[in-house]
Amino acid sequence: MKITTQLRLTIAGLACFAIGTAVLEEFNIQKGALDGSVVNQSGIVRGATQRLVKLETNGRPDDELNQNLDRLIDGLINGDEALNLPKATDPNYLAKLQAVEVAWQQLKTTIAQYRQNPNLQSKLIEDSEAYFELTNEAVFAAEAIAVTHIRQNQVTQWVIMALNLGVLAFIFWIIQQATNVLQQSVTTVADSSSEIAATVEVQERLVADQTNSVNITTSTIEELGASSLQAAQKANSSATGAREALDLSETGSQAVQDTVQGIEELRDKVGAIADQIMQLSEQTDQISTISSLVADVADQTNMLALNAAVEAARAGEQGKGFAVVAGEIRKLADQSRDSAGKINTLVDAIQTSINSTVMVTDEGNKTAKAGIEVAKGTADVFNRIATAINDVYANSQQIAQSAKQQAVGVQQAVSAMNAINLGAKETVTTVNQVQSSTEELKTIAQELQVAV
Repeated sequence: MKITTQLRLTIAGLACFAIGTAVLEEFNIQKGALDGSVVNQSGIVRGATQRLVKLETNGRPDDELNQNLDRLIDGLINGDEALNLPKATDPNYLAKLQAVEVAWQQLKTTIAQYRQNPNLQSKLIEDSEAYFELTNEAVFAAEAIAVTHIRQNQVTQWVIMALNLGVLAFIFWIIQQATNVLQQSVTTVADSSSEIAATVEVQERLVADQTNSVNITTSTIEELGASSLQAAQKANSSATGAREALDLSETGSQAVQDTVQGIEELRDKVGAIADQIMQLSEQTDQISTISSLVADVADQTNMLALNAAVEAARAGEQGKGFAVVAGEIRKLADQSRDSAGKINTLVDAIQTSINSTVMVTDEGNKTAKAGIEVAKGTADVFNRIATAINDVYANSQQIAQSAKQQAVGVQQAVSAMNAINLGAKETVTTVNQVQSSTEELKTIAQELQVAV
């Protein structure tokens, strides 16, 4: 068994022995206190009864004292925690107390009779003396129990002393064994200290080299961290530019959509104008037809007027008035024919203008359609540009986020390298302390070797 195990078991045994001794002493103290309380209360019963009898004979009865005696006697027999009285277990003492209780009941009866008949004073004193003798015997029995317990306690103390001597002898033997082992261990420690000192010197050099390497690595990682931060800033700038370009492309796309809508509205208006022009062309055709009819009517009227003039000439003097009317009708017919010719000329000019306008309107409509197609193509291009810029913006954000994460990772690596560097420095300090401690251990081992 190892010496440390033996020492631990010995200490545990001593602790258990000390606790047991303390518990036993506490038990004996409490037992002695209870014995003292029993003897004291037994004496109180004896003295209080005599006082009660004196008070009765002097005409000053005390019922409260009477009740206290009842409680004391019952507590001595059955135990009373409030009075610190244990239950009577000793047969001799219990018999004495039971005799006292019987005598007490008899004495209380005599006291009651004395209160009714004062001539019974001699009987009261006689019963009191008999009760006094019984209480004396109870007190002596209680004292005998206390003495017995004291003697038992003394025997226990002698046993404890013998056990203490045995434990001390066992401890001395263990210390002797430990001294022998310690002497051998000191020699081994002295030899090992020199080897440890040499090893510590080698470790010190290695740790110094490690510290230099860590410093170089830390500087490199710090530069990488600065580059990562710059990359993150540039990525943020790119993302900002992409966001602005995306906004501009969205604005351009909206403008193209507005243009398409305006051209479509213009196309609709041009179509409406074309419809109106076609209606106007149809109306001019109707005017031309009407003008032709007017010209035909004028020609027929002219022929009729000419015929009327011929007939008027044939009629002679009677037809002169009719000839004048026929001449006027011919003039009107000529004017109508001339007016119809002018109208036809105007209608032809209007028709020519309408045809030109229709052609221009058709060209405008075609141009509007072409403009709409171009605008739609432009809008599609803007949408594609917006999609591409949005992808660039998303990629820029991802690059910025990755750069930030890389910067954080580099910063954590820098912190870790700083911690390693600090640990290396602390290791150097620890190695130096170990070297110093090894030298001290070597010196102590040599001193112990001499002392042991």
